[in-house]
Amino acid sequence: MNSQLIELLHQKNYFSEVQAKALNEEQVKSNYFLPDFLISRGYFSSLSLAKAIGSILGEDVHSVTDFAYEETCKNVNQKELIFKHKTLPLSSTFDTLILAVSDPTNLEAQDDFRFATGLQIKPVLVDHQQLVGAIRKLYGKQIASGQSDSKSVSDSELADLAQFDDDANADELVTDEAPVSRYIQQVLMDAVRKQASDIHFEPFEQRYQIRFRLDGILQTHGTPPVGISRRLSTRLKILAKLNIAERRLPQDGRIKLTLADGKSIDMRVSTLPTLFGEKVVLRILDGGSVALDIDSLGYSEKQKQDYLTALDKPQGLILMTGPTGSGKTVSLYTGLKYLNTAERNISTAEDPVEINLPGINQVNINNDIKLDFAKALRAFLRQDPDVVMVGEMRDLETAEIGIKAAQTGHLVLSTLHTNSAAESITRLANMGVAPYNLAASLTLIIAQRLARRLCQHCKVPHEVDDHQLTALVPLYPSLMLNHVNQANTEGCDHCNNGYIGRVGIYEVMRIDRSLSEAIGNGASASQLETIALNNGMLTLSLSGIEKLNQGITSLAELQRVISL
Repeated sequence: MNSQLIELLHQKNYFSEVQAKALNEEQVKSNYFLPDFLISRGYFSSLSLAKAIGSILGEDVHSVTDFAYEETCKNVNQKELIFKHKTLPLSSTFDTLILAVSDPTNLEAQDDFRFATGLQIKPVLVDHQQLVGAIRKLYGKQIASGQSDSKSVSDSELADLAQFDDDANADELVTDEAPVSRYIQQVLMDAVRKQASDIHFEPFEQRYQIRFRLDGILQTHGTPPVGISRRLSTRLKILAKLNIAERRLPQDGRIKLTLADGKSIDMRVSTLPTLFGEKVVLRILDGGSVALDIDSLGYSEKQKQDYLTALDKPQGLILMTGPTGSGKTVSLYTGLKYLNTAERNISTAEDPVEINLPGINQVNINNDIKLDFAKALRAFLRQDPDVVMVGEMRDLETAEIGIKAAQTGHLVLSTLHTNSAAESITRLANMGVAPYNLAASLTLIIAQRLARRLCQHCKVPHEVDDHQLTALVPLYPSLMLNHVNQANTEGCDHCNNGYIGRVGIYEVMRIDRSLSEAIGNGASASQLETIALNNGMLTLSLSGIEKLNQGITSLAELQRVISL
């Protein structure tokens, strides 16, 4: 990258000659984009760097929000150049493209856009962090594909394909350079960049839509012509090694997306025959994006200590409970990472394995060959285990084997689908597990949900009305109303409609002597919850309100996930 930014700042006495030389050498070694490099090293803030450059060059600092850049970027269709140079097309006329830059001395960026678009380039200076935020909001984080870069598929190409959908054939769709193949590659990469958890390809009578699940909420990503529905589903089935001739039955498979850095991301594929074609849903299993750091999950200090204390015990049963998509797997893996030492033999049975942890023996359940949780668990117990993780206690056989293992010197971790910690005990009892066995084996139950985090850059105060206040104060008398915030629905360049990321809300029930005795005596869920509350447990509602009081999430989000 041919940038003269450090030399420009040196000439205006921002750096000495010795400093400028050292900075140039360090920046070349680090391979950082120059504005990123200067800001990360603390020489400038993003805004002060923009003002310094503007003062030197006699240019104003513009805001990207003053331009309708989303439509311009779509029309220009130069995502690779935008990521390469950290620039953003803001608007265009018949012969000129206005280009947002944070380093005007990088003439290579202007040359590349001039060559790619055939337009004259007019650079305008913007705040670097605002520029990067706008790129992230539009495209997500920067990730390079493992395949050779190819030009994005235009709307006109898709429209042309839609006219000949009946001619779609597998030979064409096996080719990576076919337009539909390139379009699906674009969609998959966009989903990974935006850190989506799921991708939905959905055919309807008059339209076709592609949606991403971002921070737990489905958002429309694209609406290709309905006429390419069959081509899209066929290409996805080819990638997942499914039977492309079978369109009447659901099928399941996997896709491995290879990135340029040698890493790969697995995607679980599910097809479903619907009234107007096959719906395809991809679950992105990106273990590399999960930190598995207990301090970042959202546990209170007491909840964290209760979890770690249970993990430190040599035996017992730890249960995670909650609906699908509530973060149970991440909580379990965080515990496994904590336990993963050379002194322990850890085995897991999962359906499927979502995160690869080196040092842990992970087994994929395969019902086609009758390898279920119970069979895997019995095999584990013949392998001298210290810690066993069972993906889910779905039936009495699995539950009984897991509970017996917890009673015979093994630490067992598993999940259930119940609404609260206390209801997990009732659920296991209803399966047929004897109460005395539960009392003797259970050490900890964690019920959880995931709520979206408020964007700390654009969140706005929320005045709780009398009706809401009447409902909240009995639950949390010390609620500080001046700390309650809500999402800015317009969002900013750092977030998705006022939210960014998610935080866990937890109900951690530590099984002490009093609870153990109540379980053995067949106490109801409400009775068990009362005992746990007297022992200091926070319910999901109380934990959620604590997050509300800390300004982490909003009242609307809590009402969505835990029905406050």
